[in-house]
Amino acid sequence: MPTLTSRACRAGLLALCLAAALPLRAQPADPMPVNTFIGTQDEGNTFPGASAPFGMIQVSPTGDHYTGWRYGDPRIRGFGHSYVSGAGCWEQGGQLQVLPVTGRIGPGGDFDTAKAESFDYKRYAAEYRHEGEVGQAGYYKVQLTSYGGITAEATALTRAAAERYTFAAGTPAGHLLLNLGQANQRHSVVGSEVRVVDGRSVEGRIVTKSFCGGAQYTTWFRMVFDRAFTAHGIWDEHGGKPGAKGPSQQGEARPHGVWLTFDLKDGPAVTAVSAISHVDAQGARNNLQAEGLAGGRPLAFDAMREQAQAAWRRELGSVRIEGGSSDDRTVFYTALYHALLHPMTGSDADGRYRGYDDGIHTAKGWTYYEYFSLWDTYRTQNQLLALLRPERSRDIANSVLKIREHSGWLPRWGYANFETNIMTGDPATPFLVDLWRFGALKGREREAYAALRDNAFGVPPQRIRAQGRSGNPSYLAQGFVQFDRGFVAKGMDTDPHHGASATLEYALADSALAVMARALGHAKDAQLLDQRALNWRKLWDANAVDAGTGLRGFPRPRLLDGSWFADLDGRYDPRAERGFHEGTAWQYQWMPRHDIPGLIAAMGGPAQAAQRLDHFFDYPALQADPAGAVRKSWVVGPYSYYSQFRYNPNNEPDLHAPWTYTLIGQPWKTTTVLRAAETLFGNAPNGVTGNDDLGTMSAWYLFSALGLYPDTPGSGRFLLHAPRFARAEIDLGTGRTLRIEAPGAAPGERRFVQSVTLAGKPVGQVWLSWEQLQAAGTLGFTLAAQPDTHGWGTHPRDLPQPPAGLVP
Repeated sequence: MPTLTSRACRAGLLALCLAAALPLRAQPADPMPVNTFIGTQDEGNTFPGASAPFGMIQVSPTGDHYTGWRYGDPRIRGFGHSYVSGAGCWEQGGQLQVLPVTGRIGPGGDFDTAKAESFDYKRYAAEYRHEGEVGQAGYYKVQLTSYGGITAEATALTRAAAERYTFAAGTPAGHLLLNLGQANQRHSVVGSEVRVVDGRSVEGRIVTKSFCGGAQYTTWFRMVFDRAFTAHGIWDEHGGKPGAKGPSQQGEARPHGVWLTFDLKDGPAVTAVSAISHVDAQGARNNLQAEGLAGGRPLAFDAMREQAQAAWRRELGSVRIEGGSSDDRTVFYTALYHALLHPMTGSDADGRYRGYDDGIHTAKGWTYYEYFSLWDTYRTQNQLLALLRPERSRDIANSVLKIREHSGWLPRWGYANFETNIMTGDPATPFLVDLWRFGALKGREREAYAALRDNAFGVPPQRIRAQGRSGNPSYLAQGFVQFDRGFVAKGMDTDPHHGASATLEYALADSALAVMARALGHAKDAQLLDQRALNWRKLWDANAVDAGTGLRGFPRPRLLDGSWFADLDGRYDPRAERGFHEGTAWQYQWMPRHDIPGLIAAMGGPAQAAQRLDHFFDYPALQADPAGAVRKSWVVGPYSYYSQFRYNPNNEPDLHAPWTYTLIGQPWKTTTVLRAAETLFGNAPNGVTGNDDLGTMSAWYLFSALGLYPDTPGSGRFLLHAPRFARAEIDLGTGRTLRIEAPGAAPGERRFVQSVTLAGKPVGQVWLSWEQLQAAGTLGFTLAAQPDTHGWGTHPRDLPQPPAGLVP
């Protein structure tokens, strides 16, 4: 490992930094410039452990935090085998908690006589130290200071993983505790079964609640060791049972697990290889055989680590940047790493997967994916994957359509093999329409449109778990989703509970679907959807006043009878979150980016819209002190999107808002905002702003740094702005490379676009189309220290126009 050079590294906070600049035409050096601890503090909710790109299995520590891990957690309860990166809800994985120990188990005595409470991972959890901790792409290492000192390491391939536990020299025997009864949260587990197969292997299944406590799903596992264990036993609610092999079964929130004892006279290290499956026990065996075993024996830990990190070098090497410090490059490549973790591989090595009908299906010649946080990823990560990984995007699109085929409806937040009904709006539509626009649905356009039309024009029957557009009855009849906290939901969230934001999301989705309908020859649908895309205007209350600024006109929730929502005192506060999901009218007012002329008119004209944006971003403060202003004006806390009137970079609803400046002809202000926002991303555990949400925030950062950002869904446009780095190369997955040249660009400095060229020809407009990007070549930016407020991107002819057919 190279010498750690950054302040954070010298402080012992981080495990991976890169000291030298990346050669632009080479893959990232080894070890890769990735710091997996970024986002593990302050509710970034990432995990530091090992995973493959889009991997099915992850091995990472579990501590006190509700999502599994937080950098400041004092003890490690175990190393779990399934984690979601960056989500903001409890009970998300952590199945099969493994911890190495020595000596006696807890205060209750040895394994043979220990009572059930001694096997609580909160009691036997190990202390550890951050000094020497390593978090690389595909590899994790930490020193446990309990139990005489044990080094724990993990690595992972797509469907199999390896752990190596090295006990202190001279330790006569070591034990591994395989805890099935506790995952991220103890009450997550609703049932488990385990069996000691022979002297080297254990297998079982764990039934857990899902994300935010939704439906149950089953994870099967198999674990094989590089040496035989000399003793074993099973524990349950009655305590330890020495020599028991099982099968042993336990119910909800009951103690359950296996202890294995290893004689260490032939060496202090024990290696375990494991695999999981959401299909069945045979699926876990097949996955282990395909990736974790060689000649029937466990693949050597270092051999698997080499494979894992080679896979990550290929993935990360597809984007190359020049310029900036070691920290700057580490932040960039860690963002790329986080953006390439999800969705997870769902099909086993033999192609089988468990569908949303709970049946077993087979993906022949393609990969089925799981875990779709569409409310988040439709905004940035979906477009990034389409740009970098078109083959995966095709399989992702196919997976979403298979969910609809098996369950009867499109997903919103799909977890394992069921819909959680978390979040609101209609994210499936912009998600799939963008994939159609990018060519990922080629050959399945008609099927996709039929699924999207059903979703846009109807409501799922009660027998279907998904809620779809639960606000459609009011929306189709009156043009808005009513605000109704008493509406009966199928899950934790439902659209009428957040009627105003749901209306805005529906209107955006309708604008996207209209583009697809028109292209496929559905002219009447397109005309109707264009009209519905203007439904955001039915929520615009021209008389709503923000008391703090005096600004007039905001989106406002409506009740079922069409009247405006008001507080008990009869007034309406645009800074309140009522009627809006994880945001306020201030943050959601920028949602109608498909109708910028209409939005400008509603705000009183271009000058008034620009003034409102300046209020929203606290623009004068950003100019004076970018890093200070974002922490004083924007970010109050990780979940500071309630009762706010400023830009919120912690969450999704206003992620696109900086580019509203570009869309009204003030592109230099977009650059000012982006350079300020980028200061929230750092090479430290708190280096992600809010939940990373399965790579959404990381993808936002990557687009911001590269000089491109996806415009309104279905448009196929990418808005241009000043890049953060002087040079970048992006392999598009089609055999072509997009080169971005921006001489003079440097992290931490504001440079403004003076002119743009593509393949040497001037580009006056503020965007490139998908087709222009796919043609590749060189995208050149001429930058200057001061903006030209009458130059590039400031004339109406430079700006995108509303979709064809949109009613003025």
